[in-house]
Amino acid sequence: MIPRTLFTEEHEMFRESARRFMEKEVTPQHGRWEEQGYVDRALWSQAGAAGFLCPSMPEEYGGVGVDIRYSVVLMEEQFRAGATGLGFGLHSEIVAPYLLHQGSEFLKSHYLPRMATGEMIGAIAMTEPGAGSDLQGVKTSAVRDGDTWVLNGSKTFITNGWNCDLVIVVARTDPQAGSRGISLFVVDTSMAGFTKGKRLHKMGMSAQDTSELFFDNVRVPATHLIGEEGRGFAYLMQELPWERLQIALTGVAAAQSALDWTLAYTRERRAFGKSIADFQTVAHKLAEMKTEIAVGQVFIDRCIELKLTNRLDAETASMAKLWATEMQFKVMDQCVQLFGGYGYMHEYPIARAWADARVQRIYGGTNEIMKELISRSL
Repeated sequence: MIPRTLFTEEHEMFRESARRFMEKEVTPQHGRWEEQGYVDRALWSQAGAAGFLCPSMPEEYGGVGVDIRYSVVLMEEQFRAGATGLGFGLHSEIVAPYLLHQGSEFLKSHYLPRMATGEMIGAIAMTEPGAGSDLQGVKTSAVRDGDTWVLNGSKTFITNGWNCDLVIVVARTDPQAGSRGISLFVVDTSMAGFTKGKRLHKMGMSAQDTSELFFDNVRVPATHLIGEEGRGFAYLMQELPWERLQIALTGVAAAQSALDWTLAYTRERRAFGKSIADFQTVAHKLAEMKTEIAVGQVFIDRCIELKLTNRLDAETASMAKLWATEMQFKVMDQCVQLFGGYGYMHEYPIARAWADARVQRIYGGTNEIMKELISRSL
C-alpha cells in the first residue's frame, strides 16, 4: 500500500489504543447490540474515561485538545472493526463542534464537559418526514414567547436519538425568510413536551440507535439558541463539509476492511484443487479493488489535510463523499460475490458490512445532492 504521511508516531500509538478498545470492549458485544437496536450506555462512559469522546475539544471544556487526526483515527478503527453501532463520531465531531464554534459560553461550559465524559449523549435533528437533503424545507417551528422559544414539530432518522440527552434541533423561526428563517436550538431531552418515538428498524447499522423525535410545545430557554437567530442554515453549511468528509473517510476504512476479509477468505477457500484467489478472474478483481481503495485513501488524506488548515470547501467535501461511498458499496458488493453463499449469511462480517454500507450514499446529503453541489462549480 502507498505509505500514509498524514499521521505522526503519536497518532499511531493512539491508533493501537483505539484498536485494542474496539477488540476488547466493542467487538464481543456488537452482535448483542445489533439484536437490541442500541449500544449500552455503559460503553459511552468507558469511551469517555479512555479519552475517546470529544478528543478534539479544548481541555477547558473536558476534551483532550488534540487535532482532528485523532478523531480520524478513531473513526477509521471503528469502521475497520465493523462497529457501525457506535455513534461516537456524530457525538464528538458533528454535535460538539456546533456548540464549540457557535454556542455561548453557557452552552459550551454546561454541555461539552458532560459530552466528553459520556454522561450526556448528543444528537442533531435535521431530517423530517417531509424534508431530507433539502434543509430549507423543514417545518418544525420555534416561536418566541418572552424568555423562551416554543418548539413544535417532529424529526426522523435521528442517529443517537434513542440514547441522547441533548439534541441540536433545526427549526424555522421565520416562515417567510427562506434559508434565513432557520435557527438552531439545544434541546435538553428532560424538557417538558419532548418525547422520543420508536427505535427505527433499519436494513443495516442495526446496533446504531435511530429514532423519531417529537416536540409538543417544548419551551426552550432563549439561552439555548445557538449563535444568532436566523443564522442556522449558514451554520449548517459551515459544518456539513466536515460531516461529509467523515462519511467519506469511514467509507474508505470500511472498504479496506472488507478487502482484508475477502483476501483471507479467498486464500483459504478452495475450488477445483486450488485456492479461489489463484484464479485469474478473482486475482484481477482483488487487484482492482486494492487499486480503487488506494486511490480513494490518497484523496481522502488530502481532504483531511485541507480540513486541518481550514481549506476544505463544500465542493471538495461533496466530491469526497460521492466518490468514496460509491467506491465503498462497489467494493462491498464485489466482496460479497467472492464469498459466494457465505457472503449472504448474516453471521459473516462481510454480509453485515454490505448492508451497513448502503446508507453511506444517502445520509449526510444523498449522492444525487452531492452531484448537484459539484455541478454548480462547472
